[in-house]
Amino acid sequence: MSVKKDILFRVGIVYFLVGLAGLAVVGKTIYTQIFEGAKLKKEMEKISLKDIIIEPNRGDILAADGRILATSLPSYELRMDTRATGLTDELFNSKIDSLARCLSNIPGKKSAQTYKQEIANARKQGKRYFLIDRRVDYNMLKAIKRYPIFRMGTNKGGLITVQESIRKQPHGNLAARTIGYLTKDPNGNFPGLEGAYDTYLRGERGVGVMQKLSGGALMPVDGVNSAEPVDGGDVVSTIDVNIQDVAEASLRQRLIYHNAHHGTAVVMEVETGKIKAIANLGKDDYGNYKELYNYALGESIEPGSTFKLMSYMVAFEDGYIQPNDSVDNGNGSVLYYNKRVHDDQRKETLGWLNIEEAFAYSSNVSVTKIINKYYKDKPKQFIDRLYSMNLNQKLGLDISGEGEPDIKYPGSKYWSGLSITQMAYGYEVRLAPIHVLTFYNAVANDGKMVKPRFVTELKRHGSVEQANDVEVIKSSISSSATIRKVKKMMEATVEYGTGKRIKSDLYRIAGKSGTAQVANEKYGYRDRRYYSSFVGYFPADRPKYSCIVSIYAPTVNGYGGGAVAAPVFRDIADKIYAADPDMQEVLKPVKRGTMADTPYSKSGYYSDLSYVFKELKIPVEKENDKTEWVTVNSGETQVELKKRTIDKNLVPNVVDMGLKDALYLLEERGLQVSIRGRGRVVSQSITAGSKAVPNSVIQLEMSQ
Repeated sequence: MSVKKDILFRVGIVYFLVGLAGLAVVGKTIYTQIFEGAKLKKEMEKISLKDIIIEPNRGDILAADGRILATSLPSYELRMDTRATGLTDELFNSKIDSLARCLSNIPGKKSAQTYKQEIANARKQGKRYFLIDRRVDYNMLKAIKRYPIFRMGTNKGGLITVQESIRKQPHGNLAARTIGYLTKDPNGNFPGLEGAYDTYLRGERGVGVMQKLSGGALMPVDGVNSAEPVDGGDVVSTIDVNIQDVAEASLRQRLIYHNAHHGTAVVMEVETGKIKAIANLGKDDYGNYKELYNYALGESIEPGSTFKLMSYMVAFEDGYIQPNDSVDNGNGSVLYYNKRVHDDQRKETLGWLNIEEAFAYSSNVSVTKIINKYYKDKPKQFIDRLYSMNLNQKLGLDISGEGEPDIKYPGSKYWSGLSITQMAYGYEVRLAPIHVLTFYNAVANDGKMVKPRFVTELKRHGSVEQANDVEVIKSSISSSATIRKVKKMMEATVEYGTGKRIKSDLYRIAGKSGTAQVANEKYGYRDRRYYSSFVGYFPADRPKYSCIVSIYAPTVNGYGGGAVAAPVFRDIADKIYAADPDMQEVLKPVKRGTMADTPYSKSGYYSDLSYVFKELKIPVEKENDKTEWVTVNSGETQVELKKRTIDKNLVPNVVDMGLKDALYLLEERGLQVSIRGRGRVVSQSITAGSKAVPNSVIQLEMSQ
């Protein structure tokens, strides 16, 4: 074979092998496309696509009247695909300045120069999921979608939006601890109704798909869901927003007035156990009162004198005492071993008192003498009776954080010879305010103890899926005879006892004040502080609401339960009474031709008074037609005007006058007037008829 043929042969072999390799590549490609394409495509999708959890819309928490207490609002995370398909260098460079300026207009965000630099750097690095902003609301999102570049759409402008939800409470801090809040804890460790009904509110998660981009970033793939989420349902609470607002405002005002550390106020519907309001306010590090802790449920503390009701009920049930029985208080002090029990230095608690008076005046000596006399040698009988009233059991509330009642038993670790007398007036026992209120509510409810309720219904899309009915804890805590006795005693407390300052002329209140000394350095106090409370119900003759107010560590303007906590109770009760027509008695119609009792009137200037009486068509009987100043006496069918002698050189008698007339007469004589209170004059410091010395100061005490 010649050299030429040898070369051609070798070249042919090379071509043949190259062609054969090419055919093999083509064959393999065709085989892969036809036979393995589907499989490889699935493998590719596994690598580039990732399942993600889609959170459902969380349900709302509603007030009793349907107003929203907590809701989820849409919020958006904004990102940018800086290498979007249609985002050319020409478009980017021409519009980036405008986009940066627009983004800088978002309140509280970065400057235009910062935005421009960060976005430009992200584009250079090829970032396809660059974060622009978080927690953008829907209105802002609509505006951002009109910004330069972004208005071009996702493919050309690169704007990526990821929706999330944030929890809002439209009424701010109102009942915040009871409503609860969400945390970042994946186990859902959060308080209040949010935690108690989390499963129902949360709904069921769905599954979506995200596409993995270069660099490991993930981008949502629209329209590809393997499982749709199921939105959460709504929880209808028992909270009345109006009563809640009143309770918080009144409690806050009183906490400020007494410079107290914290306090709570709870209003319960007697028959149903519905919690209509629950305010918990504590002082933060800046001196502001906020909902920091649910004191009503979680703070088990020595209740003090509000526990006397339980002690007396035990003695009534065992038949040892009757309301008219008497006990000798002596000088208001008694010694048990090395512990002296005494009453506040009040004359009312000295000497002999009947049981009703001892309760109304909150005598420590009386109750300890009674309990010590009958139960000193059989303390188990006393404690067993307390246990039978369910006082040692938790209520099993829906909301977490309920304190543990502590009523120790004879023979236990901390029991002593003093225990029975100390427990009689609320020491060496621990109850949370909600426990005390539940017991008093049972008395108002004729002995039936109902469980406090925070929720009435669970609803989804407007349809009720679950209704929470009244739950009876104990059908009767005592005999009906005992209930009648203590109801009368509680009314006496407000009628003439420690709660008399909150007595109302419009409706009757029944209740009990409590004042306990507590030693607790948890809140920064080195010495003993007071725990002041008032608990009861109204109207006393047909109870509709029960209420407890507890204030911890008042430091100024008094410390007793009747002075500190009771005014909050009265304020809440007044506003509820005024707003609830069902609680108000219907006025009896006056027969034609007759007249109701004439109204009370202040004494004063005759011409003004006679004009008013004439306009009101009230008959007037006048003692002397020539008199200028008169004293008014109201009768059943008319008013009588008697002459009041006023000498220009003497200090006039202005008692029973209004302030305007009193000031006129006194200042006319050159006197300087100092006033305490408002209303009508009830006393004057310079005796009427004395010589009027110009520039002398006269003090007027007013009726209110």
